[in-house]
Amino acid sequence: MAKKIVIDKDTCIACGVCQSLCPEVFTADDEGKSEVVEGADVNAPCVEEAVESCPTGSIQIVEE
Repeated sequence: MAKKIVIDKDTCIACGVCQSLCPEVFTADDEGKSEVVEGADVNAPCVEEAVESCPTGSIQIVEE
């Protein structure tokens, strides 16, 4: 099964932690909230640290 990164925009506070830890995977939308860069590598080494560092737990890795 493939992995997918899911960001809960309702709980994201746009702090930018994931973007600073893993800029090749996370970027900001127009409101400053996190979103996944199109075509980003879900298995990049920094993804797990970004997920664990999110202060609101808004990022999850799910199986598709």
